[in-house]
Amino acid sequence: MFAPAMVFRPRPNHPYAHAARFPDEGPVDIGSILPGEGPIEIEIGPGRGGFLFERAAAAPESRLLGLEIRLKWSSIVDDRLKKQGLGARARVLNADAREALSRLGPDASIDTFFMHFPDPWWKKKHAKRLVMGPGLLDSIARLLRDGGAFYVQTDVAERAEMYEAQVGAHEVFEPSGDEPGSARMVENPYNARSPREHHAIADGLPVTRLRYRRRPR
Repeated sequence: MFAPAMVFRPRPNHPYAHAARFPDEGPVDIGSILPGEGPIEIEIGPGRGGFLFERAAAAPESRLLGLEIRLKWSSIVDDRLKKQGLGARARVLNADAREALSRLGPDASIDTFFMHFPDPWWKKKHAKRLVMGPGLLDSIARLLRDGGAFYVQTDVAERAEMYEAQVGAHEVFEPSGDEPGSARMVENPYNARSPREHHAIADGLPVTRLRYRRRPR
């Protein structure tokens, strides 16, 4: 089991006290957050929201949910989405994604999961903060529709190797990269980039892109 991070609960006079949060308890139906029709995509840790805005423009038929543990950025990005007229199909909620996804349903309801440059924790004492792990993967496997995609990218080679080992060892996921049997992709196929990806490309840093599919039930 993971050790859930502490999600900050603001006081009423806090500048982000109005921020939308993932419900604190009980099962949560994705339809109560993103009603309507269309594929549902979830970004784990959207940060300042750059990818979500680009993805909303690239995939106007999709409903998008970001789960962001930092209250400030979940609040700011969710407000920006609403101001740009995207609030009906794109939201960011304050949550520890590992805990939130364990309560989200129904099963087989999500089309795609995204994780962009996660886990900026390098010391052993911070290992419990790592987002990627068995609990998260089990939740993603349960929530993905058959054939649904799990897309991860990083500019840290050691992290790429760790993610390949973890996801590759999970019986539900199969690699879906450029070559048969490999999860690696040269290009990002989603017509949207996170700010970190934009910066990595501009700086000439190598980016490892991994895509997996959920095996049929």
